[in-house]
Amino acid sequence: MKLSINKSRSLWWAISSAFILAGFISMVISWQNPNIKAPLRPSLDFVGGTRLQFERDCTKPGNCDQPIDINIVREVAKEQGLGDSSIQIVTDRDTGGQNGISIRTKNLDREQRTNLQNALSEKVGTFDQQKNQFDTVGPTLGSELFRSGVIALIVSFAGIIIYLSFRFQLDYAVFAIVALLHDVLITAGIFSILGLVLGTEVDSLFIVALLTITGFSVNDTVVIYDRIRETLKINPDRAIADIVDDAVNQTLARSINTTLTTMLSLFAIFLFGGETLKNFALALIIGFTAGAYSSIFIASTLLTLWRERNGETSVVVTDESIDTSAGN
Repeated sequence: MKLSINKSRSLWWAISSAFILAGFISMVISWQNPNIKAPLRPSLDFVGGTRLQFERDCTKPGNCDQPIDINIVREVAKEQGLGDSSIQIVTDRDTGGQNGISIRTKNLDREQRTNLQNALSEKVGTFDQQKNQFDTVGPTLGSELFRSGVIALIVSFAGIIIYLSFRFQLDYAVFAIVALLHDVLITAGIFSILGLVLGTEVDSLFIVALLTITGFSVNDTVVIYDRIRETLKINPDRAIADIVDDAVNQTLARSINTTLTTMLSLFAIFLFGGETLKNFALALIIGFTAGAYSSIFIASTLLTLWRERNGETSVVVTDESIDTSAGN
């Protein structure tokens, strides 16, 4: 089977645009949500505060017969002066029962935590002291983490532009970065949607995931670009659309195999790696899928369109080859 990706490039761009637009809409809604006030639902890593997680002790007779009513939890939180807290009912992964409560709120001291726990116990049942969790993060640390993450992304993008401009040409680098932005925006957009629908939060590991996604995606793009460059050296007068189609088809099996084998490990982490790594693995699954798609259908087709509009199929390579051109 041979793909003619340039014949349907408008379709590929429309699919990507739809995902990115949906993500942008979700980010706007999320930003206006009084419980979130950010494009993505931030964890305590970024906003600071206290997160409490209580789980009922189901070894006690009748303690877990009824699911926890979130409205009762909200009433108790309001009575404790925590009415603006973010509250979620947590489902037990082993039993499937709704026996846990996750509360993200302002900084609480030990007495405030104890009072809240006791008030909730009276309403929803006795908690298992061994499973209760308390985390506190200061807002200064949260803002520093966010700033450092953004700087790391910018530096990685700049490094990629410099490397690809030196190795290939500037237009190669520009469209590789467009493909990387595509991957980052789709991953962030889907997490924004999940934050609105399922309460999924992003933490410092999400920034790590985005950096990992850029490395994976650009690697796939470089392989395709290298094949395009080699073909241009041999057939400089050939139509750029045909050259790009051939380059994609020659590297397609490698791209699919690399992505699938990586996904096997990521799905294993997502399913069995625990709550700490679950969202990290999910971000990588989304990003790697978007990266494989953008390398094949976005970066390559944009390069084709640019070269066609400029009437050019030239490529500047390292000193092992010479400059060739057609149509100028």
